[in-house]
Amino acid sequence: MTISITTAEELLKKHIKNEKMLAHCYASEAVLRALANRLGQDEEKWALAGLLHDIDVEMTKSDLNTHGLEAEKILKAEGIDAEIIDAIKMHNEQAHGLKRSTLFQHALAAGETITGLITATTYVYPDKKIASVKPKSITKRMKEKAFAASVNRDIIRECEKIGLPLPEFAEISLQAMQKISSKLGL
Repeated sequence: MTISITTAEELLKKHIKNEKMLAHCYASEAVLRALANRLGQDEEKWALAGLLHDIDVEMTKSDLNTHGLEAEKILKAEGIDAEIIDAIKMHNEQAHGLKRSTLFQHALAAGETITGLITATTYVYPDKKIASVKPKSITKRMKEKAFAASVNRDIIRECEKIGLPLPEFAEISLQAMQKISSKLGL
């Protein structure tokens, strides 16, 4: 079963209270929808995965040994599509020791990770507005290891495993987030 984005957002808000984490989930939803569109995949399915991928982050206190596994339980109980649950579980490889292997898994991992780099890049712009950010700024910041140091560049580079070079991936992701800038507070 696939639920509507509205129902998924209600479910997410039951489990996530932190506004910044909700914004990250909305950004991930937008990026995954744009990636699905670009790659000819199911936009609703990919958007749901983006929106719900961190549903258990507060419950697990971001513990990478359990994050994703609790999400799997929550989403199975809600009857969410197995492919969505799989991609969500696989966005954190550490919890189960398995490696991402599908287009959907790589897209979710790379897509949700680049949102952090884009947000951090926005904050260093003088006006702190995502509308001012250029795709080239994102790719430039990828090379600066000290900038947004917690953002895993190797995961972002998984965009190449879905057939997108980094500059195009950064542009698609940035444009997706720019479209929902008011929802993100950016």
